[in-house]
Amino acid sequence: MTQSHPRISKAVIPAAGLGTRFLPATKATPKEMLPVVDKPAIQYVVEEAASAGLDDVLMITGRNKRPLEDHFDRNYELESALEKKGDAQRLAKVQQPSDLATMHYVRQGDPKGLGHAVLCAAPHIGQEPFAVLLGDDLIDPRDPLLRRMIEVQELYGGSVVALMEVAPEQIHLYGCAAVEATLDSDVVKVTGLVEKPDPADAPSSYAIIGRYVLDPGVFDVLRRTEPGRGGEIQLTDALQQLAQDEKVGGPVHGVVFKGRRYDTGDRGDYLRAIVRLACEREDLGPDFRTWLRRYVTEEMQQR
Repeated sequence: MTQSHPRISKAVIPAAGLGTRFLPATKATPKEMLPVVDKPAIQYVVEEAASAGLDDVLMITGRNKRPLEDHFDRNYELESALEKKGDAQRLAKVQQPSDLATMHYVRQGDPKGLGHAVLCAAPHIGQEPFAVLLGDDLIDPRDPLLRRMIEVQELYGGSVVALMEVAPEQIHLYGCAAVEATLDSDVVKVTGLVEKPDPADAPSSYAIIGRYVLDPGVFDVLRRTEPGRGGEIQLTDALQQLAQDEKVGGPVHGVVFKGRRYDTGDRGDYLRAIVRLACEREDLGPDFRTWLRRYVTEEMQQR
């Protein structure tokens, strides 16, 4: 039987990390502002939230993150200059970020982990279910993962996590879910969660990727959650408690995602994401793919 649950309209985007893997580029520039082709990575994430109907976005920031706020604000001087030049195309691109959603910002004073960052959103969220989108994972808009997760949450209640199958040797890089099948082929019930397990201890090959739809009951659990792996308050630990005790905040389900995902969390994957997205662009792809084939051929011949 279909249950009735409050409409989800709010998204939380944790963006307080230091970006140490991208130093020195991130010494003065937030890692979320690093360009993926010609847009900062964070804009792809806000666009995804907006396309799923989430028009209220709270960004959890930290020191030196002011460029994030500036990017989603109006820049009247630049807009005026482009308007005077008659450059309507670039003017539209400049205005687009500020038109995506109603943006809010709160600082995470101490970097105490993802769970703590989510907890910083509690006053803004109140008692509504909400989405959490991590900026390191870019989901191709042709594969609407978040919209499907919202549908599942509206059906089952509780919380929903995004899952992908990964190779056993990679599972230690992710949170890992123990699951049971449901009547929906792309939906599983989560019975347990482990943060970055050793491959021998992993309960499955299902890794949690950076999309969540959470019941507000998670806030009470996070307030009681002790620091875990890495000395940080882990969101995975809180979800483990929700999965074990449904009375706290409903069940936990997972949507198994098999679409296109671009990982910008490390330098190699960041570069691969840029190449893949550039190849698929109508304005850049044809010339770029021609150059890339020639470059790869020449490199192979030299080896």
